[in-house]
Amino acid sequence: MPSTTDEAPDGLSAPRVTDHGGGVRSLRVPIPDNPLGHTLVYLLDTDRGPVLVDTGWDDPTSWETLTAGLAACGTSAAQIHGVVVTHHHPDHHGLSGRVREESGAWIAMHAADATVVRRTREAEPGLWLDYLAGKLERAGAPEAHIAPLRAARASGGGGGLPGLRPALPDREIVPGELLDLAGRRLRAVWTPGHTPGHVCLHLEEAHPAGRPGNGRLFSGDHLLPGITPHIGLYEDPDDAAVTDPLGDYLDSLERVGRLAPAEVLPAHQHVFTGAGDRVRELLAHHEQRLTGLLTLLAEPLTAWQVAERMEWNRPWDRIPYGSRNIAVSEAEAHLRRLVKLGRAEVAAGGDPARYVAV
Repeated sequence: MPSTTDEAPDGLSAPRVTDHGGGVRSLRVPIPDNPLGHTLVYLLDTDRGPVLVDTGWDDPTSWETLTAGLAACGTSAAQIHGVVVTHHHPDHHGLSGRVREESGAWIAMHAADATVVRRTREAEPGLWLDYLAGKLERAGAPEAHIAPLRAARASGGGGGLPGLRPALPDREIVPGELLDLAGRRLRAVWTPGHTPGHVCLHLEEAHPAGRPGNGRLFSGDHLLPGITPHIGLYEDPDDAAVTDPLGDYLDSLERVGRLAPAEVLPAHQHVFTGAGDRVRELLAHHEQRLTGLLTLLAEPLTAWQVAERMEWNRPWDRIPYGSRNIAVSEAEAHLRRLVKLGRAEVAAGGDPARYVAV
């Protein structure tokens, strides 16, 4: 069974450190003001030194917790050999640059997410406010919801948005290939959907406790035990391509299910078994959601109107401002999927666009 500890040796508050056996440990790194609570950062022993899978949010408390957790594992940020990033979101990639400053570690990421990182770094912060305001306007959001973004833009705001200066990776994760980790067999599995360059990492080694299945899977946000990851539009102001993130995600789920790992090590919640069962649950969940949307689309609706009527974990009037933006993006991803499948279409003459079932 995995073993855990709740304090660093010096008595400072630290994440719970869990030893999963076979040179794999996890550290709980907090996410400030977020219901997810923490990111599970994994420490993987290699013959060239320890490697991190994700790093956590760029925040002083998160950094202190990460370093205390590393100390509890008998190492430090200065000894990290490399960082493997499952995807570019700030609760995963946020502290990668800080780790590299401490140790000179390399940072590896899939090329699609590295492109997003590069564009994010190069973009003027106000561009993101313009992008979000325009996106919400096209989705049919009321002016009262868009007004704070316009006001922030007019006042020169935008610099406080998270993740606007992420570290540039210096290695590319190539799907299907083994990562260059001495003494380990860690193969990259491209799983787009949550982001365009999300990767899972298949540890092709026998499970240390002898559990049946094909090794272990670091699943990032792709496969979680009790929640469904956010699948919205890929956010990139400089990319006008009409993508299908939900279609990407569903295809990726089936790919992961075929791996049949003995155990899944996700970035949130807890380690779990039964990957195939969880994949089937998620596929069924999204099919039910798509079917439910078709009922709503008996009349033409904007993406905002669809989001207002969809079932969330709380009533629409209790969903915070930022979470409403995320909900609208998720509604749009589902609408795009229905259009691609020929089950819905964009009604003629609408501005903003309205969708209707076919």
